[in-house]
Amino acid sequence: MRLYRLLLVVSELMLSFVLSASEPFRIAVAGVTHDHLGGVVSQLKAGDIRVVGVWEADARYLHANSLTGMLPEDIFYADLGRMLDETRPEAVVAYGSIKEHLAVVEACAPRGIHVMVEKPLAASLKDARKMAALARKHGILLLTNYETTWYASNRYVKERLASVGPVYRIEVYDGHQGPIEIGCSKKFTDWLTDPVLNGGGAVMDFGCYGANLATWLLDGRRPASVYAVLQQNKPSVYPRVDDDATIVLDYGGTTVQINASWCWPYGRKDMYVYGKDGFLYQADPTRVADAPGSRGVEVPALPAPIDNPFHYLAAAVRGELTVAPTDLSALENNLTVMEILSAAVRSAHTGKPVRLR
Repeated sequence: MRLYRLLLVVSELMLSFVLSASEPFRIAVAGVTHDHLGGVVSQLKAGDIRVVGVWEADARYLHANSLTGMLPEDIFYADLGRMLDETRPEAVVAYGSIKEHLAVVEACAPRGIHVMVEKPLAASLKDARKMAALARKHGILLLTNYETTWYASNRYVKERLASVGPVYRIEVYDGHQGPIEIGCSKKFTDWLTDPVLNGGGAVMDFGCYGANLATWLLDGRRPASVYAVLQQNKPSVYPRVDDDATIVLDYGGTTVQINASWCWPYGRKDMYVYGKDGFLYQADPTRVADAPGSRGVEVPALPAPIDNPFHYLAAAVRGELTVAPTDLSALENNLTVMEILSAAVRSAHTGKPVRLR
């Protein structure tokens, strides 16, 4: 009888585990003014997530966003703390201004709720350090989501770094014609072009990609120095922030050049890696070339759960994968990113390199 009861308990536990593992990931959304909110919409339609609450401080957008009509009206909240207490999500995803990230972590961390923010981690290094301290104190995950994290081509490059020999140069190109020029929403560009709410212009919006990739490719190393030039090529369009940034990172033997702009004639997120024995060109999300003039090879799609931010977040929160400090989404990586961006802004103001070590 005891053995039967033991087997029954084990069976119930196994069934509970299977059911919980198959249940949609329960998230809450903090902020709706980021145009990347479309990622939540697509995952909601796919059935991979369940949105249990939505918070937005601006009354104009609380019931006027891409989630309106997809979810019950009573799960939209004007009070962040109340939403968290009443819905108890497994994690919160932040889609407001970059400046709002600190307030989201201040609300979530003491409640033991994990957080994933859109890139970059914070609007300033000071905010980033406050967020990190809260996350560590309360034992939560604090992840940063970049579009390029889910590019199979970038992981292909990382896996084949040794094939080019010692890396001496990395050039990262990110940006487009400009957020206003490509038709981003006003609720998005209102804060994206604000030096406080976004922390800067193109230097923050697109400079973070190169800093994130360089930190990952170089296994978490911090550069010895940062030098940057920020330009304002379209002051009538972006009067308060830079619209073009060039950032040079010196790692002692390896130089990284980050080219971030709202002035490209086309959208791009590509990267060159040069070594003593060869090079790799990450041309787009699925293609990598290793010879001059070559169109490159099509890279196989990434497997779950590293194929998109919501699968990754769910796996991390549910203990199905461990986030390494050097991972693209990791807090440690993104603190280094914020050090680089902060130094870049200071360098541009002084015209001199900023030493980090």
